[in-house]
Amino acid sequence: MTVSGRQRREFWIGFGVFLVIVMSMIVGAVWLFKTLIDEQRVPLSAVIIQGERTYTTDAEVVAAITEGEVGSFFSADADELLERIQALPWIYSVSMRREWPGRLRIYLVEQEAVAVWNEQALVNKDGRVFAGDPARVEKLLPRMRGPETDVEEVYRQFRRMQTLLAQGGLTLTQIELSQRFSVRLWIDDDIELRLGREARLERVQRFMDMLPLIRAEDERAIAYVDLRYDTGAAVGWRDNKPGE
Repeated sequence: MTVSGRQRREFWIGFGVFLVIVMSMIVGAVWLFKTLIDEQRVPLSAVIIQGERTYTTDAEVVAAITEGEVGSFFSADADELLERIQALPWIYSVSMRREWPGRLRIYLVEQEAVAVWNEQALVNKDGRVFAGDPARVEKLLPRMRGPETDVEEVYRQFRRMQTLLAQGGLTLTQIELSQRFSVRLWIDDDIELRLGREARLERVQRFMDMLPLIRAEDERAIAYVDLRYDTGAAVGWRDNKPGE
C-alpha cells in the first residue's frame, strides 16, 4: 500500500508544527529559568529578621548574608546563606524561608551562655564552646578552666558538682581541671575545694557534711579545704575574719 502525496504533505506539516511547539517550549523554559535567576528581574528586596536577641544586631545578620554572592529570590543558595549567619559568634540556630515576591524571613536563636571558658570564650547549655565575648555578658557567670580539648569533661564535672552543692545551698563559682585531671572548685566566699582525681562527688559531700563543724571551729574565713584524703580534710584559713 503506497502513501499518497497528500498524506505525505500532511505528515510533514504535522511534524513541522510539532517541532515548532517543542522548540517554543524549550525557548520559553530557558527564558523563564534566566528570568527567575536574574537578580535584576526577581531580586531579594527585603530581609525580615525575627527572634529575641541581645548580642546580635540586624546589621550583623545582613552583613553576613551579603558578604558574598546572594543571587535572586529563586537562585539564592539557602544552605550557604544559613552557614554565613550561623558563623556569627552568638548564633545558636537559624532557620530561613522565602516569601513571594522577594523576601527572606529569618528566625534566630541566640546562644545561652552558662559559663566562661578559660577567660576567653563561653560555654553554652550543651557544653560547647562558642566565640562570644565574655566582657559583653552582664550577668555574673561561673568560670571553667581546663585543657582546650577537655571542655566536655570539665562541663560534665561542673554540672555534677553544681547540682550537688545546690542541694546544700552553696554556689559553684569556678571549676578547674588540671592536665593530670585533678579538680579544684571555688564556691561561695571564694572557698577553694581541692578534690583531686578520685571520688570527687563523695569528697564534695564530705565537705558539705563537715562545713558546719569547720565554721564552728574558727571564726576566720575559710581559704581552702583539701579533701584529698580518705577521711577528714585539711583546712586553710584567711587572716581576716568574715566581713573584714
